[in-house]
Amino acid sequence: MPEYMTAAIDDGFDQNARDAVYRAMFTRRDVRSHFLPTAIDDDVLARLLLAAHHAPSVGFMQPWNFIVIRDIERRERVRDLFLAAREQELPAIETEKQALYRKLKLEGICESALNICITCDRQRSKGSPLGRWHNPEMDLYSTVCAVQNFWLAARAEGVGVGWVSIIEAEALKRLLAIPDHVTPIAYLCVGRVSEFASKPDLETHGWGRRLPLPELIMSETFSGQGEAQLKSTVARLNSVSAAPDTTRPPDQGVAPAVPQREPPKEASALSLSSLNFDDASASRASQAGSGTWPAMVLK
Repeated sequence: MPEYMTAAIDDGFDQNARDAVYRAMFTRRDVRSHFLPTAIDDDVLARLLLAAHHAPSVGFMQPWNFIVIRDIERRERVRDLFLAAREQELPAIETEKQALYRKLKLEGICESALNICITCDRQRSKGSPLGRWHNPEMDLYSTVCAVQNFWLAARAEGVGVGWVSIIEAEALKRLLAIPDHVTPIAYLCVGRVSEFASKPDLETHGWGRRLPLPELIMSETFSGQGEAQLKSTVARLNSVSAAPDTTRPPDQGVAPAVPQREPPKEASALSLSSLNFDDASASRASQAGSGTWPAMVLK
């Protein structure tokens, strides 16, 4: 990797870099459709895997492995596992949502350029349980961090990723010859896409909505009341993010890693210290919607 990407620095990122990080987070999507037949260049895939490999891991155990699956016949067999698992899951879905569940596009196993199964080797830190003595599941959580790193790096590269979780784990292990002591964590569909949706597919189709963040913030103890000023700030930022951003053209799918635009002039005038919302109004304001995180709130 270029030295400027790995060298230690003493301060935060500049405005454009901060904007790019938040943009990747807020426009990342669980992609099930819109995959293109375009191949993923190995240089790009290598960067994504390097990003995943630099995820945090408890005890520096690095328990992950990455199975790259290109063979279409193998992927068709994985898709068969998905179809069987979906039928098994259907009875557990609320009756009023079952018809919608059947209509949802929940995978892109064969349409995407390739698949990757990210696994957790539960013996990798055997004999050195730093950080796992009291919480042995930390290797699993560490591997999920690698999944997130991969996903965010992919968004920056204009590559779509979809996590297929409706698969019976033991059947997948048999198909991919995964040893008993290794756990499959994420089965990912990876490929170029024609677009990134403006909001999550499940939200678009009415399956659910994003929960108001102020209602999820607690003070000192679980369900502890307080932090009204913090909740007000969250609500204000979210209401700003819901406003249309006219400084950038519509996303064309393959986004530059660093958006080349200046923050709006009014950014310097945005003051959060004067807000005085109570908890209830903060919660209501936070439901204004979600959208691209504008540069003005990143200062």
